[in-house]
Amino acid sequence: MMDRPYYRRSLGIIMALTIIYLLSKVRFIFNPLVTMVQILIVPLTISAFLYYLLRPIVIYLEERRMNRILSILLIYLMFAGVITIFLVVVWPPLQYQITEFINNVPKLVYGLQSQMNEIRENRYFSMVNSSDLPITNKLMEYANSAIQAASGYISHIFSFLNDFVIVVGTVPIMLYYMLKDDHRVRPMLVSALPDRYREDGDQVLQEIDNMLRGFIAGRMIGAVVLAVMTLIGFWIIGLPYPLMLSLIMALFSFIPYFGSLLGSIPCVIVAFTISPAMVIWVIVVVVVSHQIEANLISPYIYGKTINIHPLTTIVLLLIAGDFAGILGMLLAIPVYMMLKIAAIRAIKMFRTQKT
Repeated sequence: MMDRPYYRRSLGIIMALTIIYLLSKVRFIFNPLVTMVQILIVPLTISAFLYYLLRPIVIYLEERRMNRILSILLIYLMFAGVITIFLVVVWPPLQYQITEFINNVPKLVYGLQSQMNEIRENRYFSMVNSSDLPITNKLMEYANSAIQAASGYISHIFSFLNDFVIVVGTVPIMLYYMLKDDHRVRPMLVSALPDRYREDGDQVLQEIDNMLRGFIAGRMIGAVVLAVMTLIGFWIIGLPYPLMLSLIMALFSFIPYFGSLLGSIPCVIVAFTISPAMVIWVIVVVVVSHQIEANLISPYIYGKTINIHPLTTIVLLLIAGDFAGILGMLLAIPVYMMLKIAAIRAIKMFRTQKT
């Protein structure tokens, strides 16, 4: 009876559930491991991101017969120069805009209330919505909460950036060894597999590497292009805090689909405190910039590296955002693609062995 596939599968499911139950009873054993992962996930993510951005430069310099270690040190020197330029040129006005935004939250709320009162007193609005004033009051409450939350998030983010000792201390070291030993990692991982799986394992690692390279390069270039276009657009239409808002747009653009919407919310709220016409201009700038980035820039960078259905992307982002917040939304797509590549290869191997 136990030779039948149904009973074997049932027994396997029962054993798996039993293992999961027993592991849940000894969670305290894994708490140090979970804590270590929570500490290292951010610096490791940043290191991997910078690794895929800087590795082509290391390869280029190495092809010009420059020593790999010397190439990495030269890149570090160039990177330090870029950071210095950022701190000297970009950071002072950015810090000023952030401080001014946080200090002017009461004024923004007052401006928002004034605009809502003007709209409510408008004769066209009163004809359409004369008996439903609670809706406008609810909109006011939501908008005020959004401004308060935005100022809280911004102050929290930049207070974190002023106190990231772990990131500063670990990222350069991790990145150095990633760039120095990247040609050894894949052979080492492949050699750990059984002989019959090594060829497939090498192909899986190569596909994952190509996917991550295309994904990170595409997101980075797209974010830079979007930041520049929105900065120019916000400056032309006279929107306050253009540098801060354009950087927020660029940061949120790393999240597919939802990123553009989340990044545009602070811009629209700030614009609404000025006038409804400014809101329209902000929406025009955001939509045009996003369409140029999504339809003219990203397709040439991504190619067919990222092949994922939009509905799958939305479901992944919702689940990852619920479990791990913004970081989960940033990592959801690359992690899913890595698992998908490995699963497709495993299924092919299983079918080949079965036949």
